[in-house]
Amino acid sequence: MELTAFIAEDLRQRICSGTPLPCAMSLPALAKHYGVSLTPVRGAVARLLADGCIKKLPNGRLAVETAEKKGKKSTAKFRAVPPPPTAQDWDRILIREVMFASLEREPVHLREEALAEKHGAGRSVIRQSLSRLAGAGLIEHVPRRGWLVHPIREDDVVAYLEVREVLELKALDLARPRIRPADLVPMLEGNAEVAQGASPRLDNSLHDYLIAKSGNRYIRNFFRQHTATLYTSAFDYAAPEAHVVAEMAAQHREILEALINEHWARARKALARHIRAQRPVLAQVLHSIRQR
Repeated sequence: MELTAFIAEDLRQRICSGTPLPCAMSLPALAKHYGVSLTPVRGAVARLLADGCIKKLPNGRLAVETAEKKGKKSTAKFRAVPPPPTAQDWDRILIREVMFASLEREPVHLREEALAEKHGAGRSVIRQSLSRLAGAGLIEHVPRRGWLVHPIREDDVVAYLEVREVLELKALDLARPRIRPADLVPMLEGNAEVAQGASPRLDNSLHDYLIAKSGNRYIRNFFRQHTATLYTSAFDYAAPEAHVVAEMAAQHREILEALINEHWARARKALARHIRAQRPVLAQVLHSIRQR
């Protein structure tokens, strides 16, 4: 749903149900409340005027046309309208599309029209997000052919994991004074061993925790960039099998138990092994897909 449609529908739901409006019925107030420019607000107001939900007074101000004002009793119930995806949401959605394309053996061209139809969005939204991904170096724009995605090579995986290992180990070292065992216990429970035949549990929040506790914004920025998101998405996709999830959970337990007991050297070694263990998992997926 586009911003204009979201704002119009949200206000319509409030008006028809008699729910108090979130702010004054003026363009600046609405723009401030929804955190947008005046353009989508003007479009939403135009729709509500056309529908008869609001009216323009002689002095130019806007007024609500409630059911009570029309001599009717409102029976409608307020239904919350989910907001449209943000730019960050679209980037995550399309990074996943890029990830799937990058697993193929040959380069893949992504087309704006096909992606827009698949995700029920406008081409301009898709184009803006793809442009950001191109700026991050994930894809290339080829005039009249779409957006080119190069296959991930195993050398790329190795290079990324080497950098990730260095930065996560540094994050662990920096985080040591701020690590609280009480924070780690829920993570340990989230990776607890399960009975045979039960679905394994996996809690990946340890990595984000160490990065956040490091207090180093350059480390944080590396893991927030689109390249890191792409590889994280690829690793998550590559490890759906129960035995792989169980192995990763066991690796997490080893790291967490060492951290809780302040065995820092053991924790570093376990974290390094865990990161390196992701290479063969993704390599196997690449081999399987590219042999089809």
